[in-house]
Amino acid sequence: MAAILELKYFNTFWLKKIKTITDVVPGTTTNNPSGTLTFTILDPPAGLPEEEMNVGQEITMNYNDAVSGDPVSYSSYIVTRISDTEFTAASSATNYSPGGGPPDVMTFGKIINFDNIPAAYDSTPASDWFIEESRIRGGYNNTSVDYGVKAYLVEDEPRQSHKFSGLIHSGVFNSRTGFNATNQFSVGEDITRTIDPANGSIQKLYAEDTNLIIFQESKVSKSLIDKDAIYSAEGNASVTSRNLVIGQNVAYGGEYGISTDPESFAVNGYRKYFTDRDQNVVCRLSMDGITPISNFGMTDFFRDKLSTAVAGGIRGGWDAHNKQYVVSIDNGVGPTPDGPAIVGPIYNTLSFDESVKGWTSLFDYKPNHIFSLNNDYFTANSGKIYKHYTLEKSTTARGVFYGVNYNSNVTFVFNGAPSMVKNFQTINYEGDTGWKMVSFNTNTDKTLPITEAVFATTLEQMQNALLINRFKPKEDKYFADLVNDTSSQSGEVVFGSSSSGVKGFFGEVKMEVNNANNAKKELFAVSTGFVQSS
Repeated sequence: MAAILELKYFNTFWLKKIKTITDVVPGTTTNNPSGTLTFTILDPPAGLPEEEMNVGQEITMNYNDAVSGDPVSYSSYIVTRISDTEFTAASSATNYSPGGGPPDVMTFGKIINFDNIPAAYDSTPASDWFIEESRIRGGYNNTSVDYGVKAYLVEDEPRQSHKFSGLIHSGVFNSRTGFNATNQFSVGEDITRTIDPANGSIQKLYAEDTNLIIFQESKVSKSLIDKDAIYSAEGNASVTSRNLVIGQNVAYGGEYGISTDPESFAVNGYRKYFTDRDQNVVCRLSMDGITPISNFGMTDFFRDKLSTAVAGGIRGGWDAHNKQYVVSIDNGVGPTPDGPAIVGPIYNTLSFDESVKGWTSLFDYKPNHIFSLNNDYFTANSGKIYKHYTLEKSTTARGVFYGVNYNSNVTFVFNGAPSMVKNFQTINYEGDTGWKMVSFNTNTDKTLPITEAVFATTLEQMQNALLINRFKPKEDKYFADLVNDTSSQSGEVVFGSSSSGVKGFFGEVKMEVNNANNAKKELFAVSTGFVQSS
């Protein structure tokens, strides 16, 4: 009598390998009496392919017999363990030990033993293998998992299309009702907008009120959001509401863009700041349109620096503490501008102040990122964030940026009676003690540096102070003579540094103070005394 046995569950599994464990050509062997061989993994000789090795794989080894010299082939070894430097193969025969020394040829065959997978691997054993059901839902005779039918699209022009000046938006998100369509991009709806590609790619988007400001490489424009503009015959625009997310695009006047430096963008209120390296200008976008603020006394400076800036080397941000736009320009590596020609990084970090409509300060630090939070000013460098306008915990010195102490300096230009050749005789300043003159140069002469002021309390100190080239305090002001340090010229009665005063049409003086003592040093005014030169 026949019996019917109901099969409750039947399934098969696939053991899949994610990646190749080790690609090697084995070298020397150690023949153990137990029938286990240890092989050292070596790089293959030049011109020979690498072998793929896996645990459970059968190995065929060809020897030359130690006695007769005839070739002998053994295929009873299976790889049982793999490490970074060696692998072990065991024979299926008990105490099997072939003679003849190391194999001349070793061939890896199929994986015939799955008992030691994946536990035989020394490092991350389970990361290279996974088990997968071979049939859907594990049912008997169910469809086997395979690549199956895939949807595909036949393109007559299979080349990639880069929409560098196009915009597209998704569906809406309503947090009140929980409706989320941000993953929907329906091609049946008008959700795309193309900006003039002649102005380059879109580098920056900034949403302001109900307008979307678009920064292209050579143009700045705005697109109306949820509204459109209707123009009269006179050219006046009236805004009308429309069910359109990205409305009409209106360009700002002026052929200025953000080039390829969106990192230079900064915003404060209704003012937006950015650089255009193609035009060599720094711009401000405000209620009155685009204004090149680099023209405020810095045209030549930005013309030279922006044109030579490295790719991605322009960083901008808003200093909420001092209410200034800060921009840093990286010009790569080369001779430093001051002092000897030491090769190092060349960069300039400076700030623009709206209250004076000018560029007020040059800084010694080089930031990678610039931002403000709660009226505090921060910059980032080498993965670390620094808070400015506060003393660092590791030191009591001022002027410390990223762990390096810098001196503060101010440069002035004396250009009184510009058409007259003058002899500058003295340098004077009002302020705190500690300031020193680093240099005083004219178009023809230069002076010796002058050290900081030292108060004399004894008669000997007063006599010595008269003989040293340094500032002398008098009635809360500081005075010093200008001693010429220019090389002697033919026809001079008194040569070189022996002569007092420097000659020229204008004078440029650089004052400096040491910040190491943590004291605030103020400088109220700097002046010079000069006479007309014969």
